[in-house]
Formats: sequence, structure tokens, C-alpha cells
Amino acid sequence: MIKVAVAGCAGRMGTTVVDAVGKADDMEVVCGIDPHAAGSETAFPVFPNVVEALDGATFDVLVDFTQPAVVAGNLRVALPAGVNCVVGTTGMSNETLDELAASAAPGTCLFYAPNFTTGAVLMMEFARVAAPYFPEAEVIEFHHAKKLDAPSGTAVRTAQIIAEARGGRVSEAPGRETEIEGAEGARGALVDGVPVHSVRSMGYVASQEVVFGSMGQTFALRHDSWDRASYMPGVLLGIRSVGERSGLIVGLENFMA
Repeated sequence: MIKVAVAGCAGRMGTTVVDAVGKADDMEVVCGIDPHAAGSETAFPVFPNVVEALDGATFDVLVDFTQPAVVAGNLRVALPAGVNCVVGTTGMSNETLDELAASAAPGTCLFYAPNFTTGAVLMMEFARVAAPYFPEAEVIEFHHAKKLDAPSGTAVRTAQIIAEARGGRVSEAPGRETEIEGAEGARGALVDGVPVHSVRSMGYVASQEVVFGSMGQTFALRHDSWDRASYMPGVLLGIRSVGERSGLIVGLENFMA
């Protein structure tokens, strides 16, 4: 039985993770970590921080769906203690991920996924295949109004994948130099040379479109997630897989057969 601690257990994603882990036959939630719910009456103890959780419970895996300002601090405590970490909180740089992985106890795994839905992972893989054949590409992502980072981790990772697959080729489409005065940012944020546009609005959970273009044609990839339950198969796969790995692993595709 895999013993799981859920950081951000009272949040929207955290409560969904707690429910999914609780229904799985091979794992259990042994504690939650959330300063807004510490001491509340639940089926498991809830601690205000990771330090107190480690003192009060024993767990194999920490699942973190908290906030960009919180996640790195949680991992700086859990990884040196030998706790494998499954992280869905986005907003950390590659440098921060490398630093955190270097702090981990030997044999400990830091698994970070910009997106846990199988459809989004396949979209990124299809974008990798398409990128060398199209000189232009732009990423448009849509999320709920309360998302705390822009662009999303999925959009950033998609842009990085496209740039890598291009092999250094730069887009010839008009860029920031065409933005009119007072409308700076209209061409989006450049992530490794790929324009990324973020939409935030009530009604969305998570959606992303990648638009490729070449002479006389366009090619679009789109993925829509309408319910947070769509993330749970990927989260459970991560929980089951980290015990067999070590070091930093980025992307759910590493665990998908």
C-alpha cells in the first residue's frame, strides 16, 4: 500500500486528488497539508506545513497541488527527507527544478508534470512531430479565472518542445515590433521564440490550442479538459511510478507505455 500525503488538500485539485487516491486499491491518503484546513475534521490528519506532516505521519509520496509561491518550499523539505514527490503545481523554472532535485536524498524522485491529462501529453507529442514541417507556430491557452500563473506550465512546455523540434529555426512571422503603442503584448509572450497567449475566464477549466502555419495551409491541435477528474489517471500513474525512479523526471510521457 502506497502511503500518500496531499499538499493543498483543501483546494480544488487537492480535494479531487484525495478522492481519487481514496478510491484506489493500492494507495491511501495518510495526511493532508494545508494551512487553511489544518486541524479540520477529516478521515486523516491535516497539518499546516510539510515539516509538521513529517513529524506527525509517515508517507511514501507527497502530491503537491498548491501554489507557485508555496511549492518549492514544500519540496525543499520533503525531498531531502527521502519522500518521492509528484508535482502538478506549475510556475517553477527549470533551474529551480534542477536545484530541488539536487537536494533530494539518494534514490528519491521528483516528478513534475506540466499537465496530467493523457490528451494534453499526446497534444504536446503531436506538436513535436509537426514542428519541423511548419515555419510558424503559436500557442493559445485558456484557463479558469483563478489560475495563478500565466502562461500555463503546459503552454510553456509545449513552446519549448516546438522550439527544440525546430532545431533553432526562428519564425518569420511579424512579432513585437508590430505592436501598436498602448497595446504592447498583443503578439503574446515569447517562450523560446514561440508566441504564447493566455486567456483567463470563468467557464474554462483548461484548454489549449497549437496553431501551425506554412504557405497555403494551417494545422491546429486542440485539447480541452472540462473536469478536474481528467487529471486523476495521470496523477495515480505518477504516484505508482515514482517509487521505481530517482532524480528529476519532467512530463507524464515518461511513464506512459
